[in-house]
Amino acid sequence: MTAPAEPHVMKTYGRLPIALSHGRGCRVWDTDGREYLDALGGIAVNTLGHAHPKLVPALQDQIGKLIHTSNYYHVPLQEQLAAKLTALSGLTNAFFCNSGLEANEAALKIARKYGHDQGIDRPEIVVYEAAFHGRSIATLSATGNPKVQAGFAPLVEGFVRVPLNDLAAIENVRKTRPNVVAVFLETIQGEGGVNPSRWEYLQGLRRVCDEQGWLLMLDEVQCGIGRTGKWFAHQWAGIVPDVMPLAKGLGSGVPIGAVVCGPKAAGVFSPGNHGTTFGGNPLAMRAGVETLRIMEEDGLLAHAAHIGELLKAGLAREFAGLAGVKEIRGAGLMIGIELDRPCGELLGRACEAGLLISVTAERVIRLLPPLIVSADEAAQIVALLAPLVRQFLAAPKP
Repeated sequence: MTAPAEPHVMKTYGRLPIALSHGRGCRVWDTDGREYLDALGGIAVNTLGHAHPKLVPALQDQIGKLIHTSNYYHVPLQEQLAAKLTALSGLTNAFFCNSGLEANEAALKIARKYGHDQGIDRPEIVVYEAAFHGRSIATLSATGNPKVQAGFAPLVEGFVRVPLNDLAAIENVRKTRPNVVAVFLETIQGEGGVNPSRWEYLQGLRRVCDEQGWLLMLDEVQCGIGRTGKWFAHQWAGIVPDVMPLAKGLGSGVPIGAVVCGPKAAGVFSPGNHGTTFGGNPLAMRAGVETLRIMEEDGLLAHAAHIGELLKAGLAREFAGLAGVKEIRGAGLMIGIELDRPCGELLGRACEAGLLISVTAERVIRLLPPLIVSADEAAQIVALLAPLVRQFLAAPKP
C-alpha cells in the first residue's frame, strides 16, 4: 500500500495508506481495485452499507427536488422525521443539526439554560470518565480523555466528572453539588473503549434525576439507530431520557444530527437561542426518513441483535483462553475486544488483510459493521481478524 499524496490537506488525521473509490453492501474497493470487508461502517455511520438499492434512488429523487433551503422556511421533511423519532423514543420534540458534536453541543446549551431558567447562575453538568462527546471546546471539556484535551486549555467550566456505573458517586454529587442540573453520558461509551452503562445503573440515574429535577441526557450518537438491536440503546433498560443527541447512523452517510427531547427539555429553547444554517436541510431529512423506513421494512433491529450475537460468539470461540484478550463486550453490532496492550498497529494489519476495523482507547478493537451485515460476512470478519490478533499477541510485549 502506498499513501496517496495530500500536500494541501491539513494534517489532522493519521490515515491508512489507501483511498476508497466505491462500495456495495458491506464491501468497499480502493482506487487500486482491492476489495475490503467493512467492519467499521464509517464509524457506525453507514447503517445500510454502501449503495443500498432502496436508499440511492430516494436520495437521487431528493437531489432533483431540493437539497437546501435554510430554516427561514418550513421544511416538511423535518416534521416527518421528528414525528418518527419521537414516536420511536417516547419523547416529544426534535431539533436537527449536522453532526454528533453539534447535537451534544445543543444538549449542553439546553442543560445550561434549563438551570438558568431555575435561577441557577452557574449550572453544573455531571459527565464521565472515558467519555467522548466531540471536539468543540464545550464538548471537548465534557469529554473524559486528557489526550484529546491536551493543548486546548482553558477548558469550559461547569462539569462534574464521575466514574461510569457508580451510583454511589452520583449520590455524593447529589449531596455536595447544589448547582447540578443534568447528567450527561453515552449509553455505551464508544471512543472510550465500548464501555456499556449497566441497565440497573441507568435505571438508578433516571430515579435520581427525577428526584432532583435534573435532566437525564443520553448521548446515543454512536450506539443509537438500531445498532444494539433496539432503536436506542437505553431502551434495553426500560427508561426514557429527557434529552437524546443522535447522529452517525441516522442518515446512512449523509451528515445529520438531532437532539430529541421530552417535556422537561423540549421548551427550553425559544427562537434566537439556538440555530444552524445547514441543519435540517431537505436532503439530510430525506436520508433520515428513508433510513428509518428501510430499517423497519427490512427488520434490521432484530437482524442487528441476531448477527451481533453470532459475531460475539465467534469471537469468544476463537479467543477462548487466549492470553492477552481481556474482554469481549458490547451489544448488537457495537463490539469491543479489549487486549492487554496497545494495539493500534492492528488497523494497518487488518487493512492489509482486507478488513476495515477501528482501534479505540489504545487497547480496544472496535467493530461497527453496517446493520445489513450477513451471517456469512460476520463469520468472515472473525476469520480475518482472529489470526491477526493471535499473531499480534504472540509477539513479546514492547
